[in-house]
Amino acid sequence: MAWSGNKAAVVLCMDVGVAMGNSFPGEESPFEQAKKVMTMFVQRQVFSESKDEIALVLFGTDSTDNALAGEDQYQNITVRRHLMLPDFDLLEDIGSKIQLGSRQADFLDALIVCMDLIQRETIGKKFGKKHIEVFTDLSSPFSQDQLDVIICNLKKSGISLQFFLPFSIGKNGETGSRGDGGLGLDHHGPSFPQKGITEQQKEGIRMVERVMMSLEGEDGLGEIYSFSESLQQLCVFKKIERRSMPWPCQLTIGPNLSIKIVAYKSIVQERVKKTWIAVDARTLKKEDIQKETVYCLNDDDETEVSKEDTIQVLDRTREMVPSSFRVGLPTSLILVQELPHRHEEGPAAKKCKTEKEESHISVSSLAEGNVTKVGSVNPVENFRVLVRQKIASFEEASLQLISRIEQFLDTNETLYFMKSMECIKAFREEAIQFSEEPRFNSFLGALREKVEMKQLNHFWEIVVQDGVTLITKDEGPGSSVTTEEATKFLAPKDKTKEDAAELEEGGDVDDLLDMI
Repeated sequence: MAWSGNKAAVVLCMDVGVAMGNSFPGEESPFEQAKKVMTMFVQRQVFSESKDEIALVLFGTDSTDNALAGEDQYQNITVRRHLMLPDFDLLEDIGSKIQLGSRQADFLDALIVCMDLIQRETIGKKFGKKHIEVFTDLSSPFSQDQLDVIICNLKKSGISLQFFLPFSIGKNGETGSRGDGGLGLDHHGPSFPQKGITEQQKEGIRMVERVMMSLEGEDGLGEIYSFSESLQQLCVFKKIERRSMPWPCQLTIGPNLSIKIVAYKSIVQERVKKTWIAVDARTLKKEDIQKETVYCLNDDDETEVSKEDTIQVLDRTREMVPSSFRVGLPTSLILVQELPHRHEEGPAAKKCKTEKEESHISVSSLAEGNVTKVGSVNPVENFRVLVRQKIASFEEASLQLISRIEQFLDTNETLYFMKSMECIKAFREEAIQFSEEPRFNSFLGALREKVEMKQLNHFWEIVVQDGVTLITKDEGPGSSVTTEEATKFLAPKDKTKEDAAELEEGGDVDDLLDMI
């Protein structure tokens, strides 16, 4: 049974009851075999850096530790490890710390504990598969009272189930080797010969078959495995993912006959961790690196200037003010620093805000010189200067700003995504100020289409998170968009795309019998 590419929640449910230690002379006990199977499975998950989360539940323990335990219910069942990524601690726990108990526990009760654990610990998480694997010799007595409820809840919760036993099971319930007319998956003898099966185990086999048939029909019987067959399959380490690559070539049939064909090479992608160190290009030594400092204007050409032509400034949040006023700057340029911090309403507040923004633009413009276009260094400030000082029409300035936004998005880097967001927010604010609401709304609609086409989902998540949507008629009289329409605009168009993306992001899920 192959699992999908999405991550899975897996519960390993192991019988550690006293009967699991029984074995015939010269054979390993079911307890030791079960540990080997589990160890090899977890090793594959650890070394493949799987994103599956694994829990471990033991039944037949001397003590009781589970969320459902009551006075006389779900006793001798212990949740040894909750759902989390597999690691070497889990391997050590399975290999050397788990010990046989001196009690027996109902394996159907243990199954209910596992179901409860999965349902509680997957809340708020996204798993493509929920799975329980039961390792037992079926020697423990069990109660059938809740069997129908268990089957119903397994189906309802979408939890799949597998059983691993010390012996193989045929289609008619007989035990023995795979050569005895059974499932045909193994040609080796079982851990226990047929004569070693007790009446309690036979009853357990019938119960397991009933459960699996109810869940998956005849195919359910294919999800019952013996320890020996599982060990043989797991001895082959996780297959390496390969892809085919076309290779045009010629097929020579004889000395005078050849035809053109396309062969395919099997390609394995290797991911090598890169480590970088800066060295001198000539000597290849780190200590030979010489550092030089140059001073450049904050413009598109990054024009170099001498140190003598620079002045020191004080960095006050977003404003840069010369440390000496001896350079002859007019006081209006630093008005933003001297305005009182008070809360005002109405036109007075709007006027105060405008004065602050204009003074901010003036200071920024001082560093750049005369602004004639929207550059890539300070596009927001350039755009505001162009439209507020009427150096360019709003249409022309907005087209330049849009060009910069698209340029930033083409880099597909988060840093430039944030710069694009600053531009979009500035565009929105100025569009409201200059009654150009339809122009901004048209741009944002077109931007969304381009983002979907280029699959820049991460960028659109930033737009949604910041709540940057269409300008509504409540914000600007030039808009006809309602608040409800603006809210709906940010909602995802097609959730199936999101699900597909999540499927690709999922880890490398590996079923115990994935290779069968």
